[in-house]
Amino acid sequence: MPESLIDESYPSSESSEVTSPFFSLILPVYNEESGVEATLNQLQATLKSSSCKYEILVVNDGSTDGTREILQSRTDIKVIEHNRNRGYGAALKTGIRYAKYPLIVITDADGTYPNERIPELVMLAMQADMVVGSRTGENVRYSNLRKIPKWFLVRFAEWITDCNIPDLNSGLRVFRKSVAERFLTILPDTFSFTTTITVAMLTNNYIVRYVPIDYHYRVGKSKIKPIRDTIRFMHLILRTGVYFAPLRVFMPVAFVFFVGFLITLYQDVFVRRDLTEATLILLVATTQLGMFALLADLIDKRCDRL
Repeated sequence: MPESLIDESYPSSESSEVTSPFFSLILPVYNEESGVEATLNQLQATLKSSSCKYEILVVNDGSTDGTREILQSRTDIKVIEHNRNRGYGAALKTGIRYAKYPLIVITDADGTYPNERIPELVMLAMQADMVVGSRTGENVRYSNLRKIPKWFLVRFAEWITDCNIPDLNSGLRVFRKSVAERFLTILPDTFSFTTTITVAMLTNNYIVRYVPIDYHYRVGKSKIKPIRDTIRFMHLILRTGVYFAPLRVFMPVAFVFFVGFLITLYQDVFVRRDLTEATLILLVATTQLGMFALLADLIDKRCDRL
């Protein structure tokens, strides 16, 4: 694993091994005054009845409603303030940097996730690098505007990782802080955080487990913008794939160019009886893409050994 991926501005966990169920729960909030109080009450009730030692870090990502006042009225949480809205992923990264326990739990403040399942997920994470709550139920619905792009997005991510992905961007998950720290510099500040960390862990052969969970109706207004965020998700999956699995990204494209080269070469030899520029361009493109893919893969493998 390349050490250059570690954010050196914050201390890493003392050990990458998780030997006890100690965890830091990170709750990113932005204008969640309608649901954050109930979510925090539920979290405290659930976690206090468990055998785990924990802390709750709430990252207020520049809320402009009454969220800040609600958070400041509580003494059972730690609040970290962003002076402006920096994004969902940025809030999570801030929480990860300030977390003091080796396991990180993330969930949302809108009441959609069954937070009573957190102790169960934490225990499963003792034998994995990440445990993801895979959303099921009638509330897991998408409009046609999002359904088709999301299907292609998941299939593309599965191709990049060569793994089945039941839920690409679930916001309820548990992972090791020491592993997340390795990817902080490439994890985005947007909603694509969960998608990117999923692809990053799977392409690096970390142990990722999925557990079916219910999904509830959202309290408050969703912050996701379907078209913009779908484009961002695709871009970030492609970037992460190029970073960690370049052969799986570039070789299929090189193969398409190679097939095109064979077709035009056949036409040049047996139909036109003349070598055209298109054939030469396709040959050069195939060679360059193939060499670029091999070079990127060699660099990636070399970095893994450093």
